Amino acid sequence: MTATTTSKSHTSIRTRFAPSPTGYLHIGGLRTALYSFLFARHHDGGFYLRIEDTDRSRYVAGAEEKLQESLKWAGLTWDNPEIIFQSQHLSIYKKYAEQLVSEKKAYPCFCSPEELDSMRKEQQAKKMAPKYDRRCLHLSPQEVKQKIVTGEAHVIRFLIPNEEIVQVEYTDAIRGKVGFRTELLDDQVILKSDGFPTYHLASVIDDHVMQISHVIRGEEWLPSTPKHILLYRAFGWEVPVFAHLPLLLNPDRSKLSKRQGDVAVEDYVQKGYLKEAILNFVALLGWNPGKGSEKEIFSLEELVKNFSLEQVNKAGAIFDIKRLDWMNGEYIKRMPIDELYKKVQPWMSKYPEVGEEYWKRVLAIEQDRLDRLDQIGEKNPFLFVDPEYNSTLLRWKDMDDKILREMLEKAHAMIQNIPKENWDREKLGEIFLAEAGERRGEFLWPLRVSLTGAKQSPPPQDIAWVIGKEATLKRIHIAILLIS
Repeated sequence: MTATTTSKSHTSIRTRFAPSPTGYLHIGGLRTALYSFLFARHHDGGFYLRIEDTDRSRYVAGAEEKLQESLKWAGLTWDNPEIIFQSQHLSIYKKYAEQLVSEKKAYPCFCSPEELDSMRKEQQAKKMAPKYDRRCLHLSPQEVKQKIVTGEAHVIRFLIPNEEIVQVEYTDAIRGKVGFRTELLDDQVILKSDGFPTYHLASVIDDHVMQISHVIRGEEWLPSTPKHILLYRAFGWEVPVFAHLPLLLNPDRSKLSKRQGDVAVEDYVQKGYLKEAILNFVALLGWNPGKGSEKEIFSLEELVKNFSLEQVNKAGAIFDIKRLDWMNGEYIKRMPIDELYKKVQPWMSKYPEVGEEYWKRVLAIEQDRLDRLDQIGEKNPFLFVDPEYNSTLLRWKDMDDKILREMLEKAHAMIQNIPKENWDREKLGEIFLAEAGERRGEFLWPLRVSLTGAKQSPPPQDIAWVIGKEATLKRIHIAILLIS
């Protein structure tokens, strides 16, 4: 991992997405990646991927591959030819940690977990905020050297300079001016006893080395920002622009979590949500195109053109699944049938084999009613199997058996006389309406139910067009026998 030649005055915009490989890409992580990508591309800058895999207790094998696959699926391509893995640069973090120790800006801490636990309990009993009491800071150089020589386990803590600074202030690109009192900050661990850095040290070093100009991340990292700024100052490095995104919330305003629904991007993909819809929906979780704009459907290119951090809200964003369903449905409606046919193939296996042309007719009548791709055929099972129905359902209002039979026989005769070239969705509709005349309900209701067996369904001409003339005649004939 080496620094590039980008000017430290940040004339070039550089952002990064730095997930931990703990399982899957969270929908909130996708938003962070998307906003970082959009901001960089809007300014003709660079977007980079870094895998923060130093917390080995949370590492999930194969997770980094899934993260990369999800980002590629979304079209969020990164600019670094080789992805940076923090676990491959432990010597760099150690070097910088030791530099801070040599400059008396950090110090070794030899306290055991039991000592730290006892310290916290004592502070809590005194109603004090849990905080390291710096007992190891006061060890003599000889004591420190002796402990290290004998191999005593230790960490390195960053020394918060709270005797010199009473307030750490910075301007957040989303939240404006933010300030923290340093006496409230703990001397956090920056290098663990196993030689792995904590998030605080590794992210600061990596962002500096990668010359990241804007750090865009979730609101949960806001309390860590003063610690990171102090680390930048300790090293004498320029501080990047920070932008902390609002939380994603459930409709009840609780934090979005797996306990209340899906949070993994791959879960939404498996349910038949389109990439374009997910990106569009996620982009609007906190960002809006500006006052006076009613536009809701954006392509990725349009998002790049319109995105700005100034239009990201501070308040938490409600994750409304109904809104996502609507948006996904809008994208499905706009899709050419040939493309839609390719998209729904993963969900075709639950139905009998009917062939490509048949499926395209099914999609033509379902397209405007779908919210998700996995819904194909769910509301119209009669397109794949013969329906079951009774004479009561066949009746329009209080019509008697004589009129019911008359209408069905009339429909049967009509369909027999329709030539092959007129077996078209629109032409069938015209023929059916003309034959019904003023007795539309009495004619069309029994015809539709005989084809579907359902109280609610698409109109009869749509069903007849999909299943074909032979199947249409067969179903009407069975209905006639039912009332004979």
